[in-house]
Amino acid sequence: MDSTTTNGRTGGRWIQQWDPEDAGFWEATGRRIARRNLAFSVLSEHIGFSIWSLWSVMVLFMGKEYGIDPAGKFFLVAMPTLVGSFVRIPYTVAVARFGGRNWTVVSALLLLLPALAAAYVMHPGTSYTTFMLVAALTGFGGGNFASSMTNINAFYPARHKGWALGLNAGGGNIGVPVIQLVSLAVIAWAGAGHPRVVLGIYLPLIVVAALCAALFMDNLAPMKADTGSLAAILREKHTWLMSVLYVGTFGSFIGFSFAFGLVLQNQFGRTPLQAAQLTFLGPLLGSVVRPLGGKLADRFGGARITLWNFAAMAVAASVVTYASSIRSLPVFLTGFVALFALAGLGNGSTYKMIPGIFDAKAQDRIADGATPEDAAAWSRKMSGAAIGVIGAVGALGGLFINLAFRQSFLVAKSGTPAFVSFLAAYAVCFVLTWAVYLRRPAASPATAAAPALEQV
Repeated sequence: MDSTTTNGRTGGRWIQQWDPEDAGFWEATGRRIARRNLAFSVLSEHIGFSIWSLWSVMVLFMGKEYGIDPAGKFFLVAMPTLVGSFVRIPYTVAVARFGGRNWTVVSALLLLLPALAAAYVMHPGTSYTTFMLVAALTGFGGGNFASSMTNINAFYPARHKGWALGLNAGGGNIGVPVIQLVSLAVIAWAGAGHPRVVLGIYLPLIVVAALCAALFMDNLAPMKADTGSLAAILREKHTWLMSVLYVGTFGSFIGFSFAFGLVLQNQFGRTPLQAAQLTFLGPLLGSVVRPLGGKLADRFGGARITLWNFAAMAVAASVVTYASSIRSLPVFLTGFVALFALAGLGNGSTYKMIPGIFDAKAQDRIADGATPEDAAAWSRKMSGAAIGVIGAVGALGGLFINLAFRQSFLVAKSGTPAFVSFLAAYAVCFVLTWAVYLRRPAASPATAAAPALEQV
C-alpha cells in the first residue's frame, strides 16, 4: 500500500501517513496526490469566491426602482466581507477536525444557501434589511478560502508551498472576475432586469464542485484538530504583524473587487453595462498574477518581494488619487488595474512568508533539542493555524475599503479621500515589512532569529 486512501479516522477517503518533506515519498506518490487535491480545491474555492463576491454584481442590477443610494450599496457589498472574515477561523479548524475532503464537500454545499436566498429576494420592493441579511449569507464563500489554503498547505513540502498556495489562491481569486464576466454577459443579453439568470448559472456549478470534491479529494489523518495551536498562534506576534500586511494585499484585492463597479458608476457616471464591461479587468489580472507572487517569493524571499510590492502599490495609489481628483477615467483605469495586479502579486508573496516564518522558528526548536520530525510537524500545525487567522484578519481589509468609500462619497461625493488613506496604509506596510523582516538588527538573544526570518 502506498499510504494513499484507506479507511481511517472516521471513515471515507483518509490518508494515514503523509510526509511531503521526504523526497522519496514526494516523488513516488506525494506529488501526484497533492496535485489532484490542489486541482479540485481550486475548483471549490473558485466557486466560493464567486458567491462571496455575488453582491458586487447584484448591485449593478439594482436600479432606481430598488430605492438604495450609493452609500447603501457600498455598505451592502461590505457585509459579505465582514461575515467572510469571521467564518474563516472556524473554517480553518474544520479542516483538521473533519478532514480536508469532507469539509470541502460541506463548505461547497453551504453555498447553495446564499445563492437560493438571493434568487428569492432579488426584486424591487425587498427591504434593505432583507438584502443585508442575504448578503451576509454570501460570507460563507469567504470561509472557503481559509479552509482550502489550510488544507493545501498540509499537502505540500516547504520548497513548493509558495507556488502551490499561490496557484490555489489565484485559482480561487479568479472566481471574482469570472462572475463579473458572467454578469456582463447577462446584462448585455437579457438586460439589467434579470439578475436571477446569474444565480441559475451558479447553482448547478456549486453542486458540481461538491461532487468533484467528494469523488476526487482526500483527507489527511495526521492533520488533527489542535485548539492549542490556535491559542498559541493568537499569542504569536508574527500572526498580527502578518495580518497587517495581508490587510494591505488581500484586503485591497477583495475590497477593490467589490467596490470597483460602484466607483465607476458614482464617480464616472458609467451605466450598469458600461461598469460591467470594466469591473472584471482588475480582479482578473490580480488573480492571474497571484501564483507569480508565490513563485517569485520561492526564489527571492517573500519579504523582499512584499517590500517592493508595497512601494509599487503606493505609486499606483498615487496615480489613482490624481486621476480621481481630476476625474480622468483612462488614467484612473490604468492606475486601478495596476493596483489590482500588485495586490494579487503581494497576496502570493505575503502568504509565502507565513510558512517561512514558522520553518525558521522550527530551526530554533531543533537547536534547542527537538527532532527534525517534531519541529517540522510543529511548523505545519502553526503555519496552518496562522493561515486561518491571518486570512480572517486580512479579509477585514475589504470591509475597511468599502466603508472608506462609503464615507468618502457621503462627505466629498468622490473617492479621492479614500484613495489618500489607502496610499498612507501602503506606506505603513512598507515600513513594517522592512523593519521586522528585512532590517538587520544588532545581535541579541531576542533577535537571534532575524537572519532566518530574512529568508521568509
